[in-house]
Amino acid sequence: MNDLYRLLPAELDTLFQDLGHPRYRADQVLRSLYQDAPGSLDDLRQLPAALRQQLAEAGWGVGSATGVHRVVSEDGNTTKLLLRMAGGTLIETVLMQYPEPGKHPRSTVCVSTQAGCAMGCVFCATGQMGFERNLHAEEIVAQVVHIARLLRERGEHVTNVVFMGMGEPLANYNETIRAVRILVDPRAFGLSQRAITISTVGLLRGIDRLAEEGLQVGLAISLHAPTEELRQHLVPTAGPHSVADLVSAAKRFFKSTGRRVTFEYALIAGENDRPEDALALARLLRHSGTHVNLIPVNPTAGGYGRPARQRVLEFERILRENGVNTTVRVEKGSEISAACGQLRTDAEARIFSPDELSVPPAAPKHGRRQATHAPAQSPAR
Repeated sequence: MNDLYRLLPAELDTLFQDLGHPRYRADQVLRSLYQDAPGSLDDLRQLPAALRQQLAEAGWGVGSATGVHRVVSEDGNTTKLLLRMAGGTLIETVLMQYPEPGKHPRSTVCVSTQAGCAMGCVFCATGQMGFERNLHAEEIVAQVVHIARLLRERGEHVTNVVFMGMGEPLANYNETIRAVRILVDPRAFGLSQRAITISTVGLLRGIDRLAEEGLQVGLAISLHAPTEELRQHLVPTAGPHSVADLVSAAKRFFKSTGRRVTFEYALIAGENDRPEDALALARLLRHSGTHVNLIPVNPTAGGYGRPARQRVLEFERILRENGVNTTVRVEKGSEISAACGQLRTDAEARIFSPDELSVPPAAPKHGRRQATHAPAQSPAR
């Protein structure tokens, strides 16, 4: 089946033209795809039955992501979903919400671009899972549409999308960029380009290609170490000069796009969280114009743990005092399986009951909502 979610609006215009129909039919389909989240061609009620049949005979259909399991944080602000794609592949998507007084919450969807991952980061649950396959652009878009439908049911909407879920986005470059262009097209999902961030473990060619796409998306690079030796230990696929190469790539990206690059640094107890590591990182990035996002690591089956809170704050202090713009990532869903790959790994042996298949309405912010699965932390690659 060819999936209508794969098509950019201009391509949908061409499809209907080739089928002998006016452009307004494409507009009808686009409104339905991104506002109603139809599950099949039969749900496109704006189209005559004969036209729906013509689309089906031409091999077109509507793909969707089906909810299999979900976990919700105690404060109700983080929801992690295990979704089944049309072909049966299980992937993870996370909704992270940040309440804003007097406004709808900022609602960020963390999407996966691959089932599994081939990058092999030793502290990452997805990296430990291994690589299954690349996701198609329509499968990436379907994750956002699925969350958007759930949010609409409670009068809210998607405000941001981050490509920080399962997999390496730039290793699935063409499908990732197609998904981005669909998400930002005003006739499709209509998200602002600046509301999208792509995270990469550091594929240099992909970073340089992204810089030339003419997009104003954000770039986050998973650095995790200030020295070549330590980075190769934590990221086995890293090249011998990856630290220096990534700093140079970040500078090229900023020069081409004007967008400041964020370096993500997963703080791992006893591995890369020493004061001397902070000083080395400060020397590396001082005056580079980049930003460092410190991420206390999510404990996984690999046996790596997060540093004590005071250790994290000391690392942050050293960077700031040495002129490096730094933040510590706010934990989201610290009591649920929110590290990339953990929910799928934990859930594959389970048989799910019907009451686990949907996301409930937003919980009162002062209340406590019981998570439906085992503990873990916020998304981090």
